[in-house]
Amino acid sequence: MEDTLSVATLIESTTSKIQQLQKAFAELESHRALTLNLKWKQLEEHFHGLEKSLKRRFTDLEDQEKEYETKTTEVWEMLEKREAAVVAKEHASLERLQEKRDSAVSAIANAIQKHRKVSAMEPAAATSEDQGGAPFVEEKPPDAMVAESNSDDVKKSSENENVELMSYPQLLKLCEDMDSEGLHKFISDNRKNLAAVREEIPIALKAATDPASLVLDSLNGFYCMEGSNLDAKKDANLLGLRRTCIMLMECLSTLLSSASNIITENIKERARDIAVEWKPKLDDLDVDANNGNSLEAHAFLQLLATFGVDSDFEQEDLQKLIPMVSRRRQTADLCRSLGLSEKMPGVINVLLNNGRQIDAVNLAFEFELTEQFSPVSLLKSYLIEAKKVSSPVKSGNTSPSAQNEVNERELTALKAVIKCIEDHKLEEQYPLDPLQKRVLLLEKAKADKKRATEVAKPQPKRPRANGVGHAPRVTNVVADKNFYARVTDNRYPPQYMYDRPYAYPAPTDNQFPSHLGSAAYTVSPAHGNFFGNGFQYQAPYLH
Repeated sequence: MEDTLSVATLIESTTSKIQQLQKAFAELESHRALTLNLKWKQLEEHFHGLEKSLKRRFTDLEDQEKEYETKTTEVWEMLEKREAAVVAKEHASLERLQEKRDSAVSAIANAIQKHRKVSAMEPAAATSEDQGGAPFVEEKPPDAMVAESNSDDVKKSSENENVELMSYPQLLKLCEDMDSEGLHKFISDNRKNLAAVREEIPIALKAATDPASLVLDSLNGFYCMEGSNLDAKKDANLLGLRRTCIMLMECLSTLLSSASNIITENIKERARDIAVEWKPKLDDLDVDANNGNSLEAHAFLQLLATFGVDSDFEQEDLQKLIPMVSRRRQTADLCRSLGLSEKMPGVINVLLNNGRQIDAVNLAFEFELTEQFSPVSLLKSYLIEAKKVSSPVKSGNTSPSAQNEVNERELTALKAVIKCIEDHKLEEQYPLDPLQKRVLLLEKAKADKKRATEVAKPQPKRPRANGVGHAPRVTNVVADKNFYARVTDNRYPPQYMYDRPYAYPAPTDNQFPSHLGSAAYTVSPAHGNFFGNGFQYQAPYLH
């Protein structure tokens, strides 16, 4: 700007400079000795021409400068607008990124928690019942329209959680289709990954139009097979189906903790009818025979807790069923959901009277009754009772097999006590060293007897290849050309290697194959559950 002002000043002073030059030229002409061919008029015209040219160029430059400034202003305004738009987009992107980050952190935290649960539950999931509690569902008078609206909201929210179901997308589809039979089959086919599948079932149930109705439909067939309770315990397919029904009700309870309005009066009425149908069938169950692991009683109590229909039954009747499920991991949650917490001292006394001290200790810790029922005293009395049952071997019944059976029972009792001490951290009150030394001693004796039995076992004589047996050797046989022609070479008969082929079980259409049906749910004990005089020893707490 200063340069422009200086140029304008110089141009305005041109006239004065020309006048000064004219005076100088006149003075020069007055002193000239020779005549100059150049006239002042010509010089004046020349300088005026230069002046006009400079002014014209200066004006052009000013116009260009103004145009440049205008364009510059427009560009700056446009850049400011773009910058504001970029900043707005950046803030929006940062907000979305923060939301995704928070969601990812939450998902990672949930995944870590689930992984820890799965890691803790995996061994039990392969050998025992599916994990999870059954939170209590309060009885509220829901409206059918409210439930329908809530189901729509559940479906919408499930779309945002499909990422968690990518491992088993078929599970989501089965729930959307309300396919209870397909759901049973899917769980059966994926029983090796049962713990992971169970984590996703509550989320998948949200996709169902009526999750509670789907779970009730899945209960069909729980008692469909005719036969005695003993036969039912041996049916791996039926046992697997019942465990699946219990797991689905537990998963629905998990869903109900965040969406309780999906239980309508019609659903409660259906659940109540099923419970009324099941209740008489529990009267035939033997508490001792079930050893605290009754699937029938567990399913009945879970049905009442999940659908909130326990008020239709007397608490005394429900209390009598608790010893039937005392070994189930979900027992404590079921008792709380059914309002039986105050009845637990009586339940524990029933367990103690039946020689089930370990179950009593577990429940005493769950309900903070350890002052009333001393865990160490109960465990010591349990071992004392076990030794009393194991020790009296009559003089006429001192066979190795009888002694092995006695040692096996004592070994099982010791392991159950050790596990209970470790679970409840009672090492300071009840040291493990003496118990572990006794376990090692019994296991060593068991291994030694097994080796001795194998060594003493007579080896069967190897039969001759032709199957004739051990005939006397004949040495003085007259050679005959036709002798070998008449004798058939039976050293390797065609059918010999296939006389007793491996027995592969034929495929069935049932839900669980017979040879794998119970492997994913419970442990098959290597021995019985009762001592010789009727005393019932206990395996570790089922998880």
